[in-house]
Amino acid sequence: MAPPNFLLVTFPAQGHINPSLRFAERLIRIGSRVTFATALSARRRMPDSQSPPPEGLSFATFSDGHDDGVIETGLNLELYMEEVNRRGSETLRELILGNRARGTDFTHVFFTTLIPWAAEVARSLGLRSTLVWIQPATVFDIYYYYFHGYEEPIRSIADSATTGDGGSREILLPGMLPMTSGYIPSFFASKNQHGFSLPLMKRHFEILDCEQSGTVKPKVLVNTFEELEPQAVKAIEELDIIPVGPFIPSAFLSGQETAHTSLGGDLFQKAKDLDYNSWLSKQHTASVIYISFGSFSLFSRPQKQEMAKALIAVGRPFLWVIRKKMGEEEMDDEKTSYDEELSKLGIIVPWCNQVEVLSNPSVGCFVTHCGWNSTSESLVCGVPMVAFPQWSDQQTNSKLVEEVWRTGVLVEKANGEGVVEAEEIERFLQMVLGDGEKGRELRGNAKKLGELAKKAAKDGGSSDNNLRQFIDGLVKETISSE
Repeated sequence: MAPPNFLLVTFPAQGHINPSLRFAERLIRIGSRVTFATALSARRRMPDSQSPPPEGLSFATFSDGHDDGVIETGLNLELYMEEVNRRGSETLRELILGNRARGTDFTHVFFTTLIPWAAEVARSLGLRSTLVWIQPATVFDIYYYYFHGYEEPIRSIADSATTGDGGSREILLPGMLPMTSGYIPSFFASKNQHGFSLPLMKRHFEILDCEQSGTVKPKVLVNTFEELEPQAVKAIEELDIIPVGPFIPSAFLSGQETAHTSLGGDLFQKAKDLDYNSWLSKQHTASVIYISFGSFSLFSRPQKQEMAKALIAVGRPFLWVIRKKMGEEEMDDEKTSYDEELSKLGIIVPWCNQVEVLSNPSVGCFVTHCGWNSTSESLVCGVPMVAFPQWSDQQTNSKLVEEVWRTGVLVEKANGEGVVEAEEIERFLQMVLGDGEKGRELRGNAKKLGELAKKAAKDGGSSDNNLRQFIDGLVKETISSE
């Protein structure tokens, strides 16, 4: 029997492409063929776009209305999302029908968040689909309850977080741990600037509601593992939430953490001759502070100044990733008033392979925005965190890191301009890196969770078994319907 032939569709953003590629690797590892589809504008920027894909993987594209790859500064996100919906639906339909005409119809469609239209296109063509949720199960649960009777209390507590008067307020959602206002993603606040997000998320849950039939529960695959969120994956009785994460590079599972064997989906221009690995190899074990804020989160210049002052005060070696802003040719904004002193301690780069860095034994602390990719990678690598959340699910992730998993600390005390001052940053860095009881606890917890994460994703682990059982079920359904 031929292996199942899956279509995996993902939104064209860094935070979606990387975990989706790692999920594709997992599917291939258990004997499937995968066609990975994202927007042409993003595909052209991926580093392997001119290289033959690994066996079992092929690439395809849909249109987001920017096929030339140029995404202008100040893009209206609401208009962009409308165009992705319209053009993406049209071109994804053409892709599926083209494959069908060639006799290579897809067995099933997987799709990530923000593109519910992928499920609608699949259904219109007689294909079943499954949502791959790339954030933690806790965040999924919060969204579910928001759209199922808890809109007002969730919005109220989210608003209280933005006004600073609800730090001690709690919300208790069915089957979940009590959560203070800081746990609630920023998209639920009334003053949320990303108004396009909630209607798209609502559509995801409407589609899941429509899939309910008798005793059969709709299934959702989530980028987490049972041992990390045991309560969250069971909180919603109406859905079958299946933990199949963490989505980590396959090299980790073979004990080759620094090998360049995994698929690359980085959309950012890599500087030539970046030899940060050589620099890291010269540093002492667990001595380096690694600082990176993901694809979209950028420090203001005053915040960079305060971070620089804190790094100098701590006196540890550091590796700091500062990306240039969209449309900038040079990285002039990376400069601080302390460049000469900083150069004696560490290095600043515009890009690095994050998993490669986090897996280096010299790294002792990760200063992060707590996006789920960065958070899960830090957990897998056993590196404690100093969390600087800014938007979306980052608040939730950082609270889980600090209060539930206890693998990091959350920086919250900002001045009147929203800037965390150097003394506060220094205090948390010393806490995580120091020899005190708190530092030892954080490092110990990080190491334990890292071991559990790798075990879950390896052959025979909880997530590996969950995914294999899910795929076996799909194959049986396909055979019985033929």
